[in-house]
This record gives sequence, structure tokens and C-alpha cells, in this order.
Amino acid sequence: MNPPSTPPQAADALPDDAPGGSALAAWHAGWAAAVGLTALGGVWLGEGKSPLDVPAALAMATPGLLGLSLLGRDGHAVRTALLVAWSLAAAAAAGLSGGLTGPLGGFVFMPLAAAIALAPSRLGPFGALGSALGILAGLIAVAMKGAPDVSPGMAAVSGLLTAGATASAFRMNAVSQARRRAATRAAVTQVETVLAGQPGLTLVLDASNIALAAYGAAPAALPVDPLFEDGLIAAVHAPDRPAVQAALAKARAGAEAQVRFAPRLALDRRILLVVRRLGKDEPTRLIALALDATLQHAREEGLEAARAEAEAQNAGKSRFLANMSHELRTPLNAVLGFSDIMRQRLFGPVPDRYADYAQSIHQAGGHLLDLINDVLDVSRIEAARYSLTIERFDMREVVSAALALVRVQADDKGVDLAAVLPPDALTVAADRRALKQITLNLLSNAVKFTPTGGAVTVSVEALGAGLELTVADTGVGVAPEDLARIGRPFEQAGGAEQRAQGTGLGLSLVRSLAELHQGAMSIDSTPGEGTAVTVRLPVVVATPARADVEGEVIPLNRSA
Repeated sequence: MNPPSTPPQAADALPDDAPGGSALAAWHAGWAAAVGLTALGGVWLGEGKSPLDVPAALAMATPGLLGLSLLGRDGHAVRTALLVAWSLAAAAAAGLSGGLTGPLGGFVFMPLAAAIALAPSRLGPFGALGSALGILAGLIAVAMKGAPDVSPGMAAVSGLLTAGATASAFRMNAVSQARRRAATRAAVTQVETVLAGQPGLTLVLDASNIALAAYGAAPAALPVDPLFEDGLIAAVHAPDRPAVQAALAKARAGAEAQVRFAPRLALDRRILLVVRRLGKDEPTRLIALALDATLQHAREEGLEAARAEAEAQNAGKSRFLANMSHELRTPLNAVLGFSDIMRQRLFGPVPDRYADYAQSIHQAGGHLLDLINDVLDVSRIEAARYSLTIERFDMREVVSAALALVRVQADDKGVDLAAVLPPDALTVAADRRALKQITLNLLSNAVKFTPTGGAVTVSVEALGAGLELTVADTGVGVAPEDLARIGRPFEQAGGAEQRAQGTGLGLSLVRSLAELHQGAMSIDSTPGEGTAVTVRLPVVVATPARADVEGEVIPLNRSA
């Protein structure tokens, strides 16, 4: 997250050294009252030697009255307009009274005093220019009319008023700046209090990663004082230093970076460091937050150890099943062979009752052998011991062979079995046995869960370099809540009667074999209407088969 940017200063914003509007209004009101009383006193005492002295004094009171507008509206533009009024009033008074040589000579310096009061840093030069304008107006008046008669009383009063106004302006600025400094110190103290009370350690780092400032509570094994002397890198365990230096470099490039390291003084602990650039104006300085991440690291280490142990146990289970499946198939094949001899009466007549027993034994043994074969294939895939034998062949032949194996089962159940195959050869480069297993499993499932009178259709086509094999049926369908489960080992859908017809390995094996070919399986089903299972494999080739690729074995490079 980027640090919040400072909004640009508005064009009408006041500088930091400018007093408040209410104080300035009071200053202007005091000036207007003092000048008004001076003019009235001059009339009463007869100090005005020229009939224009009193109008000149009243002209100087005009900016004071205009300054009362600061109570309603304030801003740089308003204060600039007031300074212009002060300059024009000083020029008018100087022109009427004779400038520096007249009785109101002190008033020509009031624009400068007004600039000091309004905003010395921004309007000071313009105040000096206004005073210069008043002096020039006075010189022009003297040149045209000659030197006026000076009234010592009014000259002294104008000088004292100007000096008092100037002193008052300086004091007002001093008080305003003192208040601003106090507010700034209070804000800084508040920020430092917040930083000191935070649970982590905030550091300001220079270009050499030496700490310039530190706030907050330092994590264990990360003392603060050495960070000011030796720098942050010296506190990091040596093997973790490259990662920390890379994070600091990334932060100086303008991005936020996070890194975890072991402190040199306690290798069993971990520190999380979040670092970013302090600001665009200081690209070499960084601000960093150091947090104690020991507990989080311990939890992650525990989770990683648990994951590794679970994977090891799962791999051991898969190896056990693969080995046991081989051991079980040998005696089971003998049982199947002997039961087949008995049910066919090859060595002589057998009572019908025993022949029925032999038939049941043969059917149960065949079912058990299919289950063991499926378990063997699934466990070999999970144990990363299933190798694909890639060869080029016509996919129509594989589909036809699978149909022949399932047709007897479909006819006995009264299910219509149909195929939609392309008229031309569909050459693929894949494992023939795996694709036959995929097709056979899908067809067997479809026939198994399709009631009498239903239909099962298998279609295969090439879509660019992809092979699309779809088996659709008009069976019982799959509920939406079961779609996410089926396809995993031993997961089945439907009720108890429906689940009793299978083992939950058929679709799992299809999915795993498809993924070994970098393909995928998808299921679309509506309860009561049927199911369509589609397998897409990137195995289609457009070139004729070559003899030099027949039988090429590609080791398994990932588990299902």
C-alpha cells in the first residue's frame, strides 16, 4: 500500500507565519480608531496647517475599516487586496500632506507595517513597494506645490502611530508563530507517543541501513542501540542477509517489501520486516516495521512437518496397496481358473448345485479382480509409479474394442448401446491401454446405472489437437450436491442400493488417467434424465504414424 500523499496547497491558502483573521481585524480596527481620533484631535486643537491634513488622515483610516472584512472572509486574495488598499491610502495621504516632509510623513511606512501584519513572508516585498509608492507620491506633491507647513504635533502623532502599529504587527506575528510552534510540538509529541506505544519496532534507516530513529517495542533478540551504531544488516543472521538486502533494495526502488529473518543473537526466533521508502523526496531513506514472527514461524513449521508426514504416510499407503494388489491377484487368478473349470465341467460332470456355486464363485472373483485392478492402477498413479507407453493408433479401434466388451452386459440388461465414430481414421498419440481403460470404465458405469429400456451412446471426435470422448446415458443421473465428490477415490453418488453396484474407483481412475495425458474430465448430469461424461485429451496427431515412435515409454512426471 502506498503512503498517503500530501495534498497540494490551495492557491488561496495562507502561509504558516500569517496571523489569524480575527486578530488582524482587531489590529485594523485599532488603527482606524487611532487615526480617526488623531484627525478629530487635530481639528479640535487646530494642529492642521493645511486644510488637506485632516482628509489625508481620514484616508489612512480607510484600510483599517476595510480590514474588518476579515471577520467574514479571509484568504490570500483578500489580504493582498487589503495591502493594495494600504498602498493607495499611503500614496493618497502623502500626496495630500506632502509625504515625508509633511505632518503625516510617518504614514508612508504603513504599507510595510500592514504587510508585516498580514503575511510577512509572502507580502513583505509588496509592502515595501507600497511604502515606496507613498514616498514617490509625496515627492511629486512637494515638487508641484512646494514644501508644506509642518505641524509638529501631528507629525509626532503620525510617527508614533506608525511605530506602534509596526510594533503591534511584529508582536502579533510572534504570538501567532509561538502558537503554531506549540501546536506542532503537541502534534509531534502525540505522534511519538503513538509510535512508542505500538507493539512493533518502527525504524528510520539511512542509505547505509543505519537507524536514524526508532519507535515502539523492539522484538526479542533485536536490541535497538546496536542498530544506531552497526546498522540493521549486522543484526541479521548471515544466511538471511541476502534476502534482507534484496528487500531493502526493492523498497528503495519504490515498492513495499516483506522479509523474514533470524536475528543473529537468537537463531531460534524470527523477525518479520516490512519496509518501504520514506518518501519521494528522500529515496535513500526507508521506514521499516519489525515484528516478532516467532510464533507464526513455529506454526508454519509445524504445518509443514505435518504436511510432509501426511504425504509420506499417503505414499506409504499407496505403495502398500500396489504391492498387496500384486500379492492378491496371484491366488485370485487361481480361484478364477479353478471355478471356471468347475462351472464348465471340463474334468467331468458336476452336480448342478455345485456348478451354481462355481458360477457364483467365478462372478464374485471376477468382481474382486476388477476391484483389485482398479485399486492397483489408482495406487500406482498416486505413488508416481504409473508410466505411459505412448504410441500412435486409431482411436476408433479402442472404442470398438471397449464396446465389444460391454455389449454382452448391455444386451443382458436390455440397454441400447450405440457409437458415433468419425468416418476417417482418428490418429492419436497416447497410451492405448489407458485410453481403453477410460472408455471401458465410462461405458461400464453408464450401462450399470441405466435401467432396462435406456440407451448409452459413445462418441469421439477431434477438435483441433484435442480428442473429445463423450459417453452419455439415459440413466438415473447424479444429484448436483454429488457432482463435486464423484471422481475422487471411493466416492459414490445416489442411495445405498445404487452405491452397492460399484466401488467408487471407476471415475477416479478415468480422471487420473486423463490428467496423466494432460487432459481433463467433466460431468454434466440431470437427476432422472441421464449423465454425460466428457474426457478431453490433447493427443490428436495429423501426421501418419511412424515406426520409430512405436512403443516409446514416457515416465510419469506428476501424480494424479
